[in-house]
Amino acid sequence: MQRRSFLKSGSLAAVGLGVLSSSSCSIIVEESKQSQAAKSALDFELNEVTIQMLQSSMVDKLRSARSIAEQYLKRIAEVDKKGPQLNAVIELNPDALAIADEMDKERAAGKVRGPMHGIPVLIKDNIDTADKMHTTAGALALADNIASQDAHIVKRLRAAGAVILGKTNLSEWANFRSSDSTSGWSSRGGQTKNPYILNRNPSGSSAGSGSAVAANLCAIAIGTETDGSIVSPSSVCGGVGFKPTVGLWSRSGIIPISKTQDTAGPMARNVSDAAILLGALAGEDPRDPYTKESRGKGLEDYTRFLDAEGLKGKRLGVEKSALTAGNLAAQALLKEALDLMRSKGATIVEIELLKPLRVIGNAEFTVLLYEFKAGVNDYLSHANSAMKNLADVIAFNKQNESKAMPFFKQETLELAQSKGGLDQAEYTEALKKSSLETRKIIDDIMDKNRLDAVVGPTNGFAVCIDLVNGDYGNGFSFSSPAAKAGYPHITVPMGAWHDLPMGISFFGKAFTEPELIRIAYAYEQASRKRKAPSFNPALFG
Repeated sequence: MQRRSFLKSGSLAAVGLGVLSSSSCSIIVEESKQSQAAKSALDFELNEVTIQMLQSSMVDKLRSARSIAEQYLKRIAEVDKKGPQLNAVIELNPDALAIADEMDKERAAGKVRGPMHGIPVLIKDNIDTADKMHTTAGALALADNIASQDAHIVKRLRAAGAVILGKTNLSEWANFRSSDSTSGWSSRGGQTKNPYILNRNPSGSSAGSGSAVAANLCAIAIGTETDGSIVSPSSVCGGVGFKPTVGLWSRSGIIPISKTQDTAGPMARNVSDAAILLGALAGEDPRDPYTKESRGKGLEDYTRFLDAEGLKGKRLGVEKSALTAGNLAAQALLKEALDLMRSKGATIVEIELLKPLRVIGNAEFTVLLYEFKAGVNDYLSHANSAMKNLADVIAFNKQNESKAMPFFKQETLELAQSKGGLDQAEYTEALKKSSLETRKIIDDIMDKNRLDAVVGPTNGFAVCIDLVNGDYGNGFSFSSPAAKAGYPHITVPMGAWHDLPMGISFFGKAFTEPELIRIAYAYEQASRKRKAPSFNPALFG
């Protein structure tokens, strides 16, 4: 998750023009040439390819699932491990090519499972796979954990014919270990980089998935979000991130933070690919009771809502404080985006959503502490690991402090461990505030203003990687309202400043994914702001 969105009281408002000056990485005035490694990273046959393009090439027998997988595996070896060394992939799947071969055999026999057949995917390393790969949440404490069964969404992914290339690095424990953590760093995987500016942070916690998709290390990836962990890295890595309504995708077999806010979701380079994966993995799961809510609401195909005229007649509520948030470059990008939406037939209404939400205070963090302890204890009790509960993890980290905690500690884990069960009054009261009151505030504002969606900048520009001081604010964060409510949220590239991307967010009420796809796709097609990364070593450096 994006921990700053709830640990700092001012995180939902503008920080101001001084944000970038707090950076710990220097800005060199004179621009230098890119390294040879960065230049070679720009030359890739499958750069910016879409799922539909890959399918067409397999239909036309120009490529096979195996040849595509081989190209991406070579790309990972050259870009992630050698050249720019993004460090986005924490582990490769030794069975990837065998899966691709099987998909090719099926295609040759006339069986095509659907649009994901033969498509290479990377998944976050907190999602169970019953194969030769580990599931660790980036933690050395779980380095021995190999799952006995697939997470439900992984079962659906395999059934759809996807080729799982490997797992991506993440902010350890999905950024729920310390208030001083650095996003994109884990004790097992190290630090992931932003492919646009390599000394910039890819954000978290789905840092590896965001960086990998942006750098064309896969066709599409899967991330998870509690509060910001899909949309934030997608935004600063120039991608499309879709956090579904909680319950549209199953969470069983995913190392948890919060049963009320967690969800996995697609991380892609375009809305069309995100829509394809969204439908492929949606569905009920007896192991996750929240998925019952999706009955009659979840769909197998969301691509039918890809409408280039989808902004026409829509009423969008823009968060008023966002208009003056961040620096002048961020404000200019938002103004340009809103003007474009108006030109495509949308009505923009200024609203104040974040201000009334501030009265809820830190209730979300209290909820997460309780739910994290309960969820992790339950997960570890069934895991193939020496760690059987949260207390074991805390003890392991203390015993292996030099390797497990070289930069920041584990005060968030310890605070969660100090909490009681989910029957505690502190938890139930906080849950009412964080979840129910947030939904009511959003619903009332949307109903009063007859809104189809709420819009605003996803966050600010990527900050510098700082393992000494940890993360710092980047001007704005818009993930918390939809996260606390369990509502769907999509981010789309809005533009860039000095090669640093920034996304624009659209969110709405529960199970309004079709409406959000229409709006996001129409904006994407009209704006065309996605650009492949340039792998610059530093800003002007």
